[in-house]
Amino acid sequence: MSYSRIVELEGHIIDSGMMGRCFGVIMDMDGWFSVEEFDIGTRRHEESYARMRVSAESIETLGEILHQLNQNGATLEDPIDAQVEPAPADKVVPAGFYSTTNHPTEIRYQGEWLSVDHIEMDCAVVVEPAPADERSSADEGHDANEPSAYTKTLNAIEKGDLVVLGEAGIRVHPPERPRSSEGSFGFMQGGVSSERPSTAQIGNVADAIEETKSRGGKVVCVPGPAVIHSGARNDLARLVRGGYVDAISAGNGFAVHDLERDLYGTSLGMDVETMKHPRKGHKHHIYTISEIIRAGGIEAAVEEGIVDDGIMYECVENDVPYVLAGSIRDDGPLPDTITDSIEAQNAIREQVRDADLVLMLATLLHSVAVGNCLPSTTRVVCVDINPATVTQLLDRGSAQAIGMVTDIGTFVPLLADDLLEG
Repeated sequence: MSYSRIVELEGHIIDSGMMGRCFGVIMDMDGWFSVEEFDIGTRRHEESYARMRVSAESIETLGEILHQLNQNGATLEDPIDAQVEPAPADKVVPAGFYSTTNHPTEIRYQGEWLSVDHIEMDCAVVVEPAPADERSSADEGHDANEPSAYTKTLNAIEKGDLVVLGEAGIRVHPPERPRSSEGSFGFMQGGVSSERPSTAQIGNVADAIEETKSRGGKVVCVPGPAVIHSGARNDLARLVRGGYVDAISAGNGFAVHDLERDLYGTSLGMDVETMKHPRKGHKHHIYTISEIIRAGGIEAAVEEGIVDDGIMYECVENDVPYVLAGSIRDDGPLPDTITDSIEAQNAIREQVRDADLVLMLATLLHSVAVGNCLPSTTRVVCVDINPATVTQLLDRGSAQAIGMVTDIGTFVPLLADDLLEG
């Protein structure tokens, strides 16, 4: 005895690899399929459509196959409404809840498809029926008299939230390969390479930032301490001052090293210019933290003239918001650093929610933290001299990301020159 269901694929399913991935999923999980209808788009902007019957020897195996197909963009023919169940307690989801991908997602509720707001990976989907209560998403563009759906992290679930279960009534839309290599974003077609001409790629990134800013978009920068150590500090400060960075998401260490460079001329005790360690240089970072605490925070230190140069200085002077997320290894930390990890995650989410382009510079942990909050449609540029860092970020599955394996001390100055002097 076997079990089967009809699934559909629609869009640029051939050159995006969607069809091949779905075929692979079925066969790798010991299922089989027969294609019952296949209409191929023959021009660049024409979409294709495939309808196929997917079969397996057990209902459990079929369910697992359908789950994986759903994650890759397939939908069930004649879909039914998504199943919802109230959360039994705060921070507790019903068993079998649907865990999101970072791709644009819709759920079927009361016969209508609802777009899921604030999509990010590893969240639950909560449905708010009409009429909406005080938690309404009407401010996000929804009619207050219409149902809505949005993601919630597990720790934000409240008792009574209607949580989506299973796979039925859910549509996922993985990003497709760009249809053209033209335009400022045409080069962002995924992949990691240290072989590409660095100056050409940096020029492409500069063009993408210019285009983003020209249409009122938001650029978020995620820099690591290596930006300071490598001597690129002044150039990132130039970009903040020039209006090319709309927000910064970083760690306590990044800010401390930037401030240390201003107060003592060192970064983690090393003179960046001479590469020497001055006497008592190893104490400079903790002295820096002490001075900022004494002043009452970074903004107060800038206002008092204690800090008068650098990236954090430019953020204060140009009203560029920043989120400093702490870690267990932080010294101090600075008064501005958010030490509660859940609070820091929520601050990052709020910061990047409307980001159009995210520039990740030589920091694995904070790049992953920010990347986990992004939908797959947000353009990402990840730059690091360590190929493993770049690969891990791109493995999140975004089709609109590129990775550059290069020295951050070369990348940032060239990028600043291209944007500010080009």
